[in-house]
Amino acid sequence: MLSEIQKLFLGNAPKWYKSTIIAFLVINPILLVALNSIGLNGNFIIGWVFLLEFIFTLALALKCYPLQPGGLLALQAIVMGLTSTKSVFHEIENNLEVILLLVFMVAGIYFMKNLMLTIFTKLLLNIRSKTILSLLFCVSAAVLSAFLDALTVTAVLIGVTIGFYRIYHVVASGGTFTNEKHDYQNDNNLSNEKLQELESFKGFLRDLVMHGAVGTALGGVCTIVGEPQNLLIATIAGWEFVEFFIRMAPITMPVFVAGMFTCLIIEKFKIAGFGNQLPENIKIIFNDYAIYRNENITPKDKAELLIESMVAIFLVIALAFHLAAVGLIGLSVIILLTAFKGITEEHKLGEAFHEALPFTALLAVFFAIVSVIHDQHLFSPVIDYVLAQDPSTQPSLFFIANGFLSAISDNVFVATIYINEVKAAYDSGAITLDQFNNLAIAINTGTNLPSVATPNGQAAFLFLLTSSLAPLISLSYMRMVYMALPYTIVLSIVGYVCINLFL
Repeated sequence: MLSEIQKLFLGNAPKWYKSTIIAFLVINPILLVALNSIGLNGNFIIGWVFLLEFIFTLALALKCYPLQPGGLLALQAIVMGLTSTKSVFHEIENNLEVILLLVFMVAGIYFMKNLMLTIFTKLLLNIRSKTILSLLFCVSAAVLSAFLDALTVTAVLIGVTIGFYRIYHVVASGGTFTNEKHDYQNDNNLSNEKLQELESFKGFLRDLVMHGAVGTALGGVCTIVGEPQNLLIATIAGWEFVEFFIRMAPITMPVFVAGMFTCLIIEKFKIAGFGNQLPENIKIIFNDYAIYRNENITPKDKAELLIESMVAIFLVIALAFHLAAVGLIGLSVIILLTAFKGITEEHKLGEAFHEALPFTALLAVFFAIVSVIHDQHLFSPVIDYVLAQDPSTQPSLFFIANGFLSAISDNVFVATIYINEVKAAYDSGAITLDQFNNLAIAINTGTNLPSVATPNGQAAFLFLLTSSLAPLISLSYMRMVYMALPYTIVLSIVGYVCINLFL
C-alpha cells in the first residue's frame, strides 16, 4: 500500500522532484526546532526558507504544476504557526479583485477567441518583418495594459497564441481547419521534419508572447488602472488618473522608449533566445487558413464576429472608465457573449473556465506564502534600513529594494507594505509631503519594472508560466527569466537613472 501511495504522490513528476518536496516537508520543522533551540529567530529564517522553496516549485512548473507542492508547503507553514488561516483569508480578501478578474475575465476572453484570432491572423500575414511584428505586439500590449489590465491582456495573448498553435498542429498532423477536437498537445503523429518545423514555430510564438508580456509591464506602470498596486498607491497618495500619469511620466516615458528600443535590438541581433523567424511553410498554412475562413464564413459566423466586436468595444470602455471591478466587467462580458451567441449549455460554459481556475487556486496558495512574509516581517529589515538613509537617496534605494523584493515575491504585496510604511512616516511628520510623493513614485516604478525579472514578480507573468500555453511552446521558468533578462537590465537601469535625475 505504501508503495502505491508513493507512486500516486505528485503523479507523473520525476522521482527526484518528489524526493525534493518530501525532503522540504521533513526538514522544515526540524530546522525550525534546531534554530529556536540555539537562540536564533527560527520563524524569521524558516520564513525565508519557505519562500525559496515555493520559488523552487514555480521554477519547475513544467515538471509539476505548482499548486500541489506549493500547496503542501503552504499547509505546513500554517500548521507550524508561521501564519494563520485568518491571515491567509485576509490576504485573499485584499486581492479579491484580482481573483475575480481571473475567474471571469479570462473566461470572457475565451468567448472572444474568433475575433481575436481573426485580427491577429491578419497582422501575422500582413506584416512581413518579424522585428516590426514583435514591436507591434509589445506596443499593443503596453497601450492596452495602460487602460485595461495586464492580466486581461495576457489572457488575450495566451488565447491567440494557442489558436495559432492549434491551427498549425492540426494541419501538420494531416487534419483540416474544421477539426476543433484535435489533440494539439500530442506530437507523436508528426514526422521528424514536421517536428523540426514545429520547434521553429514554437520559438517564433515564444518571442511574440514574451514581447507582449513585457509590454504589459511597460504600459501597466503608467496609469492608475494598469496594475492593482497602482490604484492602491494612488488612493493613499490622493492622486487622480491624470495626476498619476503626469507624476509617473518622467520615469515611465523614458522607460517605455527604452523598452521599445530593447525590443528592436534583441530581435535584430537575436539576443536571449529571440529572433526566431516564422517558417515559410507555416506562413502558407496561415494564409490558407485566412482564405478558408473568408470562403467558408457563414451569416452565423459574421453575426458572431459582430457580437464579439460590439462586446469588445463595451469591454474597452468599461475598463478604461473603471465602471466596475474588473472581474465584474468580465462576468458581464460572459453574460453578453453567451446570451447573444446562443451558448446556453452548462458544459459549453464550463470549457471557458478550464484555463483560469487552476491558476486561481495557485494564486490563493501564493497568498498563503505572502501571509508568511507579512506575519514574520521578512521584509522589515530592508524597509527599516531604507527609511534610515538620507532623504535624497531614499527614492533610488526604494526603487532598488522594491524591485528586488518584487522579483522574488509579489509586486502587489511589496507595494502595499512599502506605501503603508511611507504613509505612516508622513503622518508622523518624519518625512515631508514632497518626500512622500517622491517615495510613492519610486515604489510604483520599483514594483512594476524590475519585477519582470521573474515570473513570480508579476501575476501576468505567473499566469503565462502556469497556463496551458507554456508547455506547448516550451516556455519554462528559467527560459522566461533568460528571455526577460535584457528587458530587466535596461528597464531597471533607465528607471534608476530617471529617479536620480527627476526625484
